[in-house]
Amino acid sequence: MPLIPTSLRLHALLLTALAAAGPVAAQAPAILPQPDPAAQASKGEALAAQQFKWLDLDGDGYLSKPEVALFPRLRDAFDEADTNHDGKVSFEEIRAQAARQRAERASRRAAEPAPAK
Repeated sequence: MPLIPTSLRLHALLLTALAAAGPVAAQAPAILPQPDPAAQASKGEALAAQQFKWLDLDGDGYLSKPEVALFPRLRDAFDEADTNHDGKVSFEEIRAQAARQRAERASRRAAEPAPAK
């Protein structure tokens, strides 16, 4: 397996958290879903799209288990993110996983008692 620069490893840890809802930027790589020209991409999603491309070492438009093996958070969430169980994770699956994680966090926060004033 090729070595991955440290900066990419650090960015990859943020990949699932940065896959914000919304379309991919128009300048995103062709392997990613085509954007809605009328909508704006968030900075987080544009960064996530770039990081996805960096991690996609073979350029097939998907992340495989070997491509995320060095990143514990991605490796541990791989099977859950692979919703169609094809052994690879698309950018859309990453976005959906990030949305689920955001919803779970919001639900936990809503269930916490309000701080006393």
